Amino acid sequence: MSGTVPEVWVEAGGGHDLIRADSIVMLRLDETGRLTAQLRDDAKVSVTLLEGSSGVRPPGDFHRQLIRAVAQLADSSTAHLVRARHEGGVSRWVGEAL
Repeated sequence: MSGTVPEVWVEAGGGHDLIRADSIVMLRLDETGRLTAQLRDDAKVSVTLLEGSSGVRPPGDFHRQLIRAVAQLADSSTAHLVRARHEGGVSRWVGEAL
């Protein structure tokens, strides 16, 4: 083993921002479907990963699905990007190699 851990990045703000998954210390999914992540830093910065809306609302465990996706991708040998996708009324996390 090389001793290095591949990085997993999470898309935020509709693709304008990328957050390293290992910098996230807390996820919050509110009643509107807005998913925010608190980052590991002294300022306790929160970043919106997914905007909530009155239209398509992600499932109640969508934040847990993100954790599962990141954990699975962290076991691979390359860096990955994880992003939320809404297709056919279904919300899911999609990973792609960088």
